[in-house]
Amino acid sequence: MDIKTVEQKWQARWAKSKIGCFDKKDTDSPKQYVLEMFSYPSGAKLHVGHWYNYGPTDSYARFKKMQGYNVFQPMGFDAFGLPAENYAIKTGVHPKDSTEQNIKTMENQLKAMGGMFDWSAEIKTCEEDYYKWTQWMFLQLYKRGLAYRKEAPVNWCPSCNTVLANEQVKEGACDRCGTEVVRKNLTQWFFKITEYAEELLMGLDTLDWPEKTKSMQRNWIGKSTGCEIEFECESGDKLRVYTTRCDTVYGVTYVVLAPEHPLARKLTAPDQAEAVEAYIAETSKASEIDRLSSAREKTGVFTGSYCVNPVNGRKIPVYLGDYVLASYGTGAVMAVPAHDERDFEFATKYQLPVVQVIQKKGGETPIPFCEDGIVIGSLGFDGMFGEEAREAISAHIAKLGKGGKKVNYRLRDWLVSRQRYWGAPIPVVHCPACGAVPVPEKDLPVRLPYDVEFRPDGKSPLAKHEKFMHTACPVCGGDAARDPDTLDTFVCSSWYYLRYPDSRNADEPFNKKIVDKMLPVDTYVGGAEHACMHLLYARFFTKALRDMGYLSFDEPFKRLVHQGVILGPDGNRMSKSHGNVVSPDEYVEKYGSDAFRLYLMFGFSYTEGGPWNDDGIKAIAKFLDRVEKTVIKVSAYPAETRTAGAEEKALAYARSFAISRITRDMECFSFNTAIARLMELLTAIGKYDALPQKDTSLLKSTVRDFVLLLAPCAPHVAEELFEMTGEKQSVFEQRYPEADPAALKLDEKEYAVQINSKIVCRASFPATASNEEIRSLALALGDVQARIAENPVKKCVVVPGRLVNLIV
Repeated sequence: MDIKTVEQKWQARWAKSKIGCFDKKDTDSPKQYVLEMFSYPSGAKLHVGHWYNYGPTDSYARFKKMQGYNVFQPMGFDAFGLPAENYAIKTGVHPKDSTEQNIKTMENQLKAMGGMFDWSAEIKTCEEDYYKWTQWMFLQLYKRGLAYRKEAPVNWCPSCNTVLANEQVKEGACDRCGTEVVRKNLTQWFFKITEYAEELLMGLDTLDWPEKTKSMQRNWIGKSTGCEIEFECESGDKLRVYTTRCDTVYGVTYVVLAPEHPLARKLTAPDQAEAVEAYIAETSKASEIDRLSSAREKTGVFTGSYCVNPVNGRKIPVYLGDYVLASYGTGAVMAVPAHDERDFEFATKYQLPVVQVIQKKGGETPIPFCEDGIVIGSLGFDGMFGEEAREAISAHIAKLGKGGKKVNYRLRDWLVSRQRYWGAPIPVVHCPACGAVPVPEKDLPVRLPYDVEFRPDGKSPLAKHEKFMHTACPVCGGDAARDPDTLDTFVCSSWYYLRYPDSRNADEPFNKKIVDKMLPVDTYVGGAEHACMHLLYARFFTKALRDMGYLSFDEPFKRLVHQGVILGPDGNRMSKSHGNVVSPDEYVEKYGSDAFRLYLMFGFSYTEGGPWNDDGIKAIAKFLDRVEKTVIKVSAYPAETRTAGAEEKALAYARSFAISRITRDMECFSFNTAIARLMELLTAIGKYDALPQKDTSLLKSTVRDFVLLLAPCAPHVAEELFEMTGEKQSVFEQRYPEADPAALKLDEKEYAVQINSKIVCRASFPATASNEEIRSLALALGDVQARIAENPVKKCVVVPGRLVNLIV
């Protein structure tokens, strides 16, 4: 078989017949929406890791099609993003030009793979007919109060004069120029994902997702029940803190604010201003991850101000500390050094009081003591323990009007502003008279200009484009400026699964009837690195759009499968930066795409992956050669039947056993075991074919089923073999084989026959034989008689259906 000719032939036929397209007229077959996570069109060609995602998932989609499902498997490109812009800064090649070229390359590679993708539904996020609706999404969230603007810290490179994404900061320095990065406050746009924190948490229980991923999301959302407490400052300002240990409130000896807290400078006394400013500047150089490190020494500075503990009236100092973050909780914490390790370390360093208010039950209490214990030194609450004390003290604080019981979440609102060029412009106009004004929907899209200056100089590229920036206020008609920022590319990928089923709709992002019919996605496949961010954002969008009435379901992805990671030869994840990328092209050229796909499916456990090696690909190619020779040979036989004997029953059993196991394995993405069952069935076919007398009708039908079972995993080869046998239709228009329950009930069962626990032979005994009958039959075997001679059998152990062990 000339594999390259065969591949080209069937790819052309599939394209002409549109076999990969979802049949919108088919209202009888159940739909199956199979989706791989959005592709990013990088400058490099597809490597082995990409193939590992798309190839086996395509086999699953083909399997479902043959089971009678109306399969929808679209493909598109997450085409905005930082890499294309960085490439433009480095080379001068415009992001639009490089992205479009990369997409063409990937389209050709995906088609050469033989993927059953519905290209009629293709979307590219950098095209106006897509990002118009991304901007529309922003406006709907804005109208509902779920998009808002506030000051927030960003990574700032003083040398490049630009904001950096987290991935551009390497060990505290700009990855472009090596300058030390600082934290700087900028006014930015946020999506209020915290509005849905509880629903996002509870909804996880309904999903068929990996438990590890659901656990990661639960931890990311981070629900806790505690108490909010208000401390009033001498200035009249109020500091609100959240704590899960309000039973320790009588032991508070100081309060710590994040250096970025809005009140940090306001609460600073004049004689402390210089020290506070120096501290804020120094702290700005550290990332949030570094500041939270348990190994990092805690630092702080006294503001010169005091506040009052509401439960005992004690005057306590207000500090700034680097271990408190403005982005978490209220940006302020009450410090109880006797019962918190970080607070104790800080108090020891700055010689602050340590007041014990919790006592260990029995034995001496260590300091700090961070577990539940008996309350002491807390007025009327002494003697209470743990949760009882927290309930009573939170109720007391509520009665004082200084806070009370509260549920808190670790989840933060989603910062969506990017001071970059290659993204969807934020559809807002800033008017001196009217403030921030959303662009009217009729004026969408706000087009991204082509003629931009990429070199970083402290301004967003769009802010330097006068024609883009200058506009009229939609409310008053006066001179106004567009928002210079673009949207985080995660916004584009948070709703793309909704656009696919209605991708050519020019009047709305999607039709409600269509998405309600097509969604949720039945099977979603992608990397575990998206366990929190992308998946949470997509769930947030779905729930928000549901509440706005644009769709009627709660979750975007019913079932989630994470493919494992194929590591480079050096043991690291494949990437250009590691220099360990393995190209599939040479293997595909030499062995064909089906052999390469089969090898990926057989050589690794799909959800685990592993280090790349090509030791077994030759064996896979030889397997396909055996398949071809077997099919050609058997198809030439005249169809003849004979009375079913033991050999026929064995072949019928092997066929139904393979069908049942392969069906199960394909459904649960256990592709390596599915391929192993195919190999076993081919061996059984060969064994039966070698008999001098055979039922060729049974043999031919078994080989036909074999080709159908092979088809999802080796689509080109299976199509060609199916045609060779005289079939006129595509193999993918056939029904996937189903096991015959009767054939799986053998009249005999094979036993391993042992003497003193060592196997001497294998033999088949009647399935209905009793243990005593099996003993007698085993003793009559020639191999057994030759070994036991005159030695008496002391004991016989029978494990039904498996083994018989004779003890002599």
